[in-house]
This record gives sequence, structure tokens and C-alpha cells, in this order.
Amino acid sequence: MPNPPPSPTSRWRVVLLEDDADIRRFFADCVRAHPDLALAGEFGLLADAQAWFRDAGQADILLTDLALPDGNALALLREVARSQPGCDVLVISVFGDEDTVLACVEAGAVGYIQKDSTPADVARTLVEIKQGASPISPMIARKLLLRMRRPADEAPAAEQGGSPGLTPREAEVLDLIARGYSYAEIARLQGITKHTVQGHIKNLYAKLAVHSRGEAVFEAGRMGLLGGR
Repeated sequence: MPNPPPSPTSRWRVVLLEDDADIRRFFADCVRAHPDLALAGEFGLLADAQAWFRDAGQADILLTDLALPDGNALALLREVARSQPGCDVLVISVFGDEDTVLACVEAGAVGYIQKDSTPADVARTLVEIKQGASPISPMIARKLLLRMRRPADEAPAAEQGGSPGLTPREAEVLDLIARGYSYAEIARLQGITKHTVQGHIKNLYAKLAVHSRGEAVFEAGRMGLLGGR
């Protein structure tokens, strides 16, 4: 479900992890300029970010590169998913292969964007994440969908543990989630209210036994529910 908007006296806390000083400064300036965001911390090394979170640092959004000088941020994604499930993670990386993207989704990322297609308005993208969006570069989205589709001669989902029994509308909403649409956009495209969309997504989560948009897309792909859509 989308997070409620910050109160007038509070803002969503953003943590940046990026080893390139110029890129990190750009991200930090974008965050500081937005009235709904607050920069809670910025780091150039994985170890420093891990120490900050382990010392009870609280964040609503983690914006991170993947390959850091001292390690891969996947370790941090998993730690944050366990310790702060309300913290949404957006990965911005030079890597765009399917295995890397899927690994990030499995680790808890709600969005994945390649650096050569970084949105000009990073702050707006972060706010949209808290409103239910799952930003993914078009090329990355296409790769994910192609990777998730299974050949027709493979065993159907029902033979791989059973179909979750999605309704036609739930299947349509799932397809739009996988394509990166926000809840508001899904409501407009489907001609229903945002509240109704949230109800469908709640049912989807329950049927797929997941707790986030990224997990829902990954699990649906694994079960072959996105094939042919």
C-alpha cells in the first residue's frame, strides 16, 4: 500500500549511497530542494551506510548505487528489508542485466534505473515511490518481462505449486504493476478509484504470499502469471 503523505512538520527521510562524489552531490541537492524530503545521510562507502543503519538510523527511502568500492549494495538491501520494511529502496546502477535486476528485486528494491536513464527530477521520483510507484527504466522493464515469461512447453504454474486464482481485474492490475505504473495511474487506466486499486493489490499480496510490489512482480513472474501479457 502507498505510504501516507508526510505531515506538515515532517518529511520523508532519504539516505544516499553513491561513491561518485559529483553524482552524490547532485542527488543530495535534489533531495534538499524538495519540501517533502529530508536528507538523513549520504555515504560513499557501503560499510559507512551499513554502520549508520545498524546504529539505529531511520530512513523512509534508500537511494543507492549497486557496485561500491568496498562491496555490493545487495547486502545492505537485505539488511534494510529486514530491519526497516517501511524503507523503500531505489537502485540506480550502471548494471542492467536480468540477473542483477532480479537479485535487487528479491533483496527488496521497489525500483531499478540505469544511470544512463536517470530521471532529471530525482526528487519527484522518490516522492512517487512513497505514493506507490515502482520506477523502472523501459529497457529494464522489457528485460524483466522477457525473462519472466516462460516457454509454452514448460510446466504451467498450477503444476509448480498451484495457481493463486487471480480474478481478471487482479491479473490486469498485476500486469500494470509489473510495467511500473503507479496506483493513481492504474486507477485512471482501469476506470476505478485509487481505493479500489489498493484493495486489489491487498488481495494480490495475500494470494501471492508477498509483502511488496517488487516481491509481487518477481513471484508472479516465477509462477508464469505474466506470460503472454
